Amino acid sequence: MTSTVIIQAKRGIGDVIWHLPFIRAIAAATPERAVTFLTPPSSMGAELLQAESCVARTLYFEHGGSELVRVFQLARLTQMLRALQPKTVWILDKTVRPALAAFLARVPQRIGMGIRRQRLLITNAGLEPKYDEEYPIECLIALLEQIGLPLETTEPNLNLPNDVVHAIDERFAHHTRPWTVVGLGASTTNKDWPRSQWVVFLEAIRRRTRGTIFLIGGRANAPVAANLIETTAGAETINACDLTLIDAAALMKQADLFVGPNSGPMNIAAAVGTPAFGFFATNKVLTYSRHIHAILPDDGRIAPDGMQRLSPQRVVERIEPYLDG
Repeated sequence: MTSTVIIQAKRGIGDVIWHLPFIRAIAAATPERAVTFLTPPSSMGAELLQAESCVARTLYFEHGGSELVRVFQLARLTQMLRALQPKTVWILDKTVRPALAAFLARVPQRIGMGIRRQRLLITNAGLEPKYDEEYPIECLIALLEQIGLPLETTEPNLNLPNDVVHAIDERFAHHTRPWTVVGLGASTTNKDWPRSQWVVFLEAIRRRTRGTIFLIGGRANAPVAANLIETTAGAETINACDLTLIDAAALMKQADLFVGPNSGPMNIAAAVGTPAFGFFATNKVLTYSRHIHAILPDDGRIAPDGMQRLSPQRVVERIEPYLDG
């Protein structure tokens, strides 16, 4: 049992990744030097953080749905916190319900951003209202500074199980370098290319590199990957959509390059130190890691229709120096 619980309410895989430096900083200030981490199941936090000593255990809670559903979720989260009996809960978000659950569970110390109504439920001073317009990572940097906890870096530097990394290395060792990992799919359709654009892009890099290309994206994208491989020609291309998340992370760690939409895999690639070329056509560029290389639309304008203005040719030009290793 740890004295400190961290609640991260965002649902994405990438959200767990960029929160990791803050989790480490908070854990370093606890007696156990570890925390209990609460996050939605869609974030895959338990699998991602299994080799992180700063996380004693990861527990899942649901966060979203209709107002009625959220009432039940609030009751369940409150029950979880009462069972855990932490001295401190950190709410790494602007959302109110996790803070309310900590209040109802009578957690003595409740630390949060204090934006809007959350301020009424926390025990720290909270951030100034101007942070309501800031990107979440900027809010967390300010929050740790307010509390007085040192943050050494915003680089995730994700630790992976050694046996998993070794197994992936052995499995693909005979494939020619350099290794290019291509991430298929995105959290929303407007962050992704249509099939026609993917065909043009994959055909171009298959004919350009002398190494091996791996297509990842989870089982849902396996048929897409198979079709793209069948439709294009050139360098060896492997449908790796059957890999588990942690296996895919190990593959990206061993790879020379990642390229794909702004997504969970892109964040993982950066977190394991691989150059990650992400398509930032619809959303603000992430700057927390030096390994993230943003590719903007051809006209440089980020907007909801940005992917329509991001050409495969532009992406190929950006990653070309890496295709020969």
